[in-house]
Formats: sequence, C-alpha cells, structure tokens
Amino acid sequence: MKKAKLFAAGSAAAAAAAATASAAVFIKKKGICVPCLLRRGTAAVQMRASTGKKYDNGLALTPPMGWSCWNLFQHRVNEKLIYEMAVALKESGLADAGYQYVNLDDCWQSSMRDRDGRLTGDLSRFPSGIPDLVQKVNALGLKLGIYSSNGTLTCEDLPASLGNEALDAETFAQWGVEYLKYDFCHNIPLPTRAPDIDKISISAVGSSDELVFEAENGQLFGMARIEKDDQLESGKYVTGLCSGNGKLYFPDIPVPEDGEYVLTIGIRKGGDMEKYLEIKVNDTEVYDLLVPATKGWTHEGRMQLRVFLKAGSNSMILYNPIGSRYDSAIRQYTKMGELLKRASAKVAEETGKPEKKIVFSICEWGRNLPYKWGAEAGNLWRTTPDIQANWASIMGIYEINVHLWKYAGPGGWNDPDMLEVGNGNLTLTENVAHFSLWCMMAAPLLLGNDLRRFVVDGKADTSNPVLKILANKDLIAIDQDPLGIPCRRVYTNGIIDVLARPLKGNRLAVCFLNKALNSMRVKIRLSELAEKPDFAFPAADKYFVRDAWSGEETVTTDEIKGSVPSHGVRVYVVEQHHGE
Repeated sequence: MKKAKLFAAGSAAAAAAAATASAAVFIKKKGICVPCLLRRGTAAVQMRASTGKKYDNGLALTPPMGWSCWNLFQHRVNEKLIYEMAVALKESGLADAGYQYVNLDDCWQSSMRDRDGRLTGDLSRFPSGIPDLVQKVNALGLKLGIYSSNGTLTCEDLPASLGNEALDAETFAQWGVEYLKYDFCHNIPLPTRAPDIDKISISAVGSSDELVFEAENGQLFGMARIEKDDQLESGKYVTGLCSGNGKLYFPDIPVPEDGEYVLTIGIRKGGDMEKYLEIKVNDTEVYDLLVPATKGWTHEGRMQLRVFLKAGSNSMILYNPIGSRYDSAIRQYTKMGELLKRASAKVAEETGKPEKKIVFSICEWGRNLPYKWGAEAGNLWRTTPDIQANWASIMGIYEINVHLWKYAGPGGWNDPDMLEVGNGNLTLTENVAHFSLWCMMAAPLLLGNDLRRFVVDGKADTSNPVLKILANKDLIAIDQDPLGIPCRRVYTNGIIDVLARPLKGNRLAVCFLNKALNSMRVKIRLSELAEKPDFAFPAADKYFVRDAWSGEETVTTDEIKGSVPSHGVRVYVVEQHHGE
C-alpha cells in the first residue's frame, strides 16, 4: 500500500501505520505537505478540560471583593462613571479594606463586533476603549472586571459569547481584565443527539494527504453500533453515540511529529436537528463540535477542526456526553473557564509580562445546581435569582444559600449575588444584617451602591453610616478568613436563626438573626458548639467574646446572649480565654 508523504517511510510513525493498516487507508492526493507545527497553547482554542477536578487557577482563595455597576446604574454606564467609581473606591478607603475589583456589567459593549469579530466597547460611551480603562483602573491599584453571557446575546440583547468563547476569552486577556461575570441569558443548550460517523481522517495543515480511518473499524462501546447505508462510499456508518450512551474509539492514530493537524469527521447526513460531538485526544484533551442540521443532495458530509497530536501513536474517542440541559450548562461553563486560563497564559507568554489571571464568575442563577459542579468550572457561582434592594429578597436569597455551605471553600464560592447595602429602602439595621449574613456565608462582597457618596473633598467621609458598615474590619475578617468554611445554621425556629462559622486560630464566629417584627432576646451555649466534632472549636473553661459591631468585649464561661433588633443581627467572635 502506497503511503502518503505526510507519513514518511522509515519513520516510527510509518511503522506504526503499517501495523494498523486494517483500520486505516492512506490516500495520496495532489499537493505539497507543509506541516504546521504550532505551539500547544495555540492549538487548544477549541479544547474543553474534562470535569472531575478543581478549577484551581490560583485565584479567589478568599471570596472576591469589589464593586459592580449593575445594581444601581444598570444600562446607564460610561467610561467616566466607571473611572469615578474606581477613584471613589480608592479615596473612601474601601480599596485598602480589601475591595479590589471594579466590575462592568451588561451594556458596556457595542451592538456590533469589530472587523475581526471581536467584542468592542460602546463606541459612544466608551470611546477610549476598554484597554485604556483597564490601564487607568490598574494605575489606582485596582482591577477591572467585565461581563458577557453564555448565550447568543446578553440579558440586555447585546453581543455575547456563545459560539465565540475562544475569541472572547483571548480578547479579555489581551485587554488585561481580571474578572469575568458570565451570565446565562439567550442560552442555547447543546444537543443531546450525536451525528452518525462515516469515517475520520487526519492531515497536516497545508497538505491534502490524508490518513483515513473507517468508522466501522473503530472499537465500539455502549450502544454504539454499525448500520448500513448503500449511498455511503463505505456502505456503513456508526450510530448510537447520543446522550452519553455510546462511544467510538480509535486506539492508534500515528503521526510523524508533534504539531497541529486537521481532523476531518465524515458524517452521514440526515435530520433537521443540530447535533453535538466531543473528541477526546489521548485521554487528556477534549475538543467539541456543533454539527448543524444536515440537508443536501448527497448523504456524505464533513466537519473539520484542528487538533494537537504528538509524534507516534495517538488515541481518539468520539461521543456526545450531553443527556440534559444540566449537562449542557456544565460543558459550556467549563469550556469558557478553561479558555480563560489558557488565554491569560498565552498573553503572558507572548508579551513577556506577568500573567493577569481572570477570576471566573458563573452566573446561571442556580438553575442547574452549579454548587455541585461550580468548583470544577470557575471561582464562584450564583446560587440564586437576582437580588433586589428589599428585605424580602435578601431573606429569600439567604434561605437558599445558607444550606449550601459544604460546597464552598478556597478558590470556589457560593455567590448569593451582589450586595444591596445602601440601596433601596433598606433600614440601617437591615443593611447591617445583610452585610453580616453575606460575611458569615463566606460570600463574595461586591458592592452595588454609589461610592462617590463616601468621599468628601477627596477623602473618606468616616461619618457615613453605610461606609462604616462596608468597612467594618471584624466582619471583613470573618468573610476573608483563610479557612474558607462558610457558616452553618445550628439553630432555627423560623424566627430566630443562630449561625456559627469556624475561623482560623480555633476561633468561632456566631451570628444571631432576628426575622421578627419586634426585638428578641437570644442565647446559645458555646459548649454545645464545642461538642461538634467537625467545628474545630475546642471546649474551654472560659471564652473571650468580642461583639463584631459594637466592639464590646466580655468573658463568659459558656453562654452568649443578647437582644437582637427586628430584622437585625448580633455577631460575635469567640476564642478560648487564657487570662485569669
């Protein structure tokens, strides 16, 4: 059998090819072989990492802190406003307190992409461009965040990233943004159906020489099976790869050298539905392919993508793991998260500058149980619908999020949405409670109010009651505790809740929440909490107790008690007392 030029005679790859001649057919076509040996990072733009491991980009080891424009300004944003907020974050002292991200939300972008298909800032409201805004915010010692959606459009019907994930991730990394909120509006779920496979072929980039594998000669697993079709050249095809029920496996695909190759997948046309396929290469790299509804005069179609192969033998598995909308959300968010990591690393390599990694915020509103898979896909995940600046909304979101403590920890956090402290008609007591609950739950602290109100003549207005809440060092320390263990609700009668959160240094944060319309007296015995084996809070003869809001310090042998106002909280930090 005559070998194609791509697989040079005498090479180890040629020997491997000869050994697998029963599964492969070599076809010589006109053309010159010009292998394109690109860097691995360049070849990976279509790749999705497999799930089952922590996202681990080294960021968000404590919950992210910053400010977002959406809650107060929504679509009324421009570069002047965003920069003013960044300056106010700095001048108010909140940046020194730990708030470092200045996040754009929806409506920062133009309704059209540029000539290269890239997102661009609104041409009138952000005339200097996002990279310029990044530089100005960075000059203040702060970081700029940005927004997109895992759909064809954003929630405000502007261009989003579904189908453009690789390009948008690369764009954000090149701009130098360091946070991405990724919404779920206009999402299109991946199909559960897989295409029928006729054959696959491999060729070097720039060459027409192909190494062809008939699908019928691959190894079949699950419900994958061979069917006949006389209108196909081979007369046979493999079907049954839908919904994770079957796989087609090629164990030995030989190539002469490391590099990027063209993978052509021959499909059997038919049906008016889109289909989805994943290709796992060498059990490590996963590429995905969305196959449009197939119609035409012929039965044979083909889809192409570029894959990275190593010199010698390679394996490929073809399958569709999507069995539900739940699976689809996991795959789509995981893909974007991986592309962000690769994009920031690529930009650092190309520029020689330190890598600016990107915090990845998953925002699909808790619809697909993101707390169960979010730690594999990103740094934080919304667990609830959108928050509103009223007590009912805050309590509704708290009741959802407080149960999810076991899913969060360093590098990955439950996100009950942005803070409404200082917005709407919340009372000062309710603002204190709102902030306290978010800190107890180890939630991201993303402000949503007008920061300019905290600054007078370029200095912090330390008399501002809302600023005092947001800058409370004891509460921020609870939220940012390096153990990263969210609170648990250790008692509730529906009106009074008692929350407890282990802190570093054998300490404990305790919060009393009063949901009633009148003040209530609450107490708890610390010995009962010390008896819990997984609390890491040792029993003691005496305890030192600090009220995190009043600063009052007391010593108790066991009991903490206090009067809690309506819609209010009392928060205490407790540790063993070693004095006399």
